[in-house]
Amino acid sequence: MGRAGGDLSVRLESDPKTPGLPRNRLREEVTLRTRPISVAALLVTLALPAAAPAAELDAHLAPLRPMVGKTWRGVFPKSTPEKPVVDISRFEAALNGQAVRNLHSINDGEYGGESLMIWDKEKQAVVFYYFTTGGFYTTGTIHPEEGGFTSHEIVKGDGDGIAEVRATFRLLPDGRLHVHSEYLKQGKWVEGRDMDYVEAPDAKVRFKE
Repeated sequence: MGRAGGDLSVRLESDPKTPGLPRNRLREEVTLRTRPISVAALLVTLALPAAAPAAELDAHLAPLRPMVGKTWRGVFPKSTPEKPVVDISRFEAALNGQAVRNLHSINDGEYGGESLMIWDKEKQAVVFYYFTTGGFYTTGTIHPEEGGFTSHEIVKGDGDGIAEVRATFRLLPDGRLHVHSEYLKQGKWVEGRDMDYVEAPDAKVRFKE
């Protein structure tokens, strides 16, 4: 195989005066040529960093803990087999447990966003910033409730006429995550989304390249 694998090629050179030489030489060359590979493999193993322990989540972020480390999949009520509308959402601990990061994308990046949720000592509340592929962003607060939490956010920039969003996130006994939202649009509160998410470990949050 050419010189791959550390060059394990050997030469058999016969010597009529020493019939045992070929076998001994074969053994010596294989031993000498493979030894550097073994040493190199050991050095690489020793150089690998140890796996970092999972960061402990800040106690103020406890309402988010049941969702952290999980990927969720939700199908919008108006979705059809011909025109599916599917949201994939992933929650992760961030900044050594001082924050929770959420990434989500609809239909593999047709729309999506990223949120960072942290404890604000001054406001004595969990606050978040949500940036979107739609060119706008929001800021808001999260308030714990039994079985989940509520959120209220202010839209910055052009959000299709939406000025504010109120939402409720609740984990149901069967493990589903129920999300209900309302939008303040043109001065009136209107229904947003009302849908369930289920855990989907193999689902991926994707954005367009």
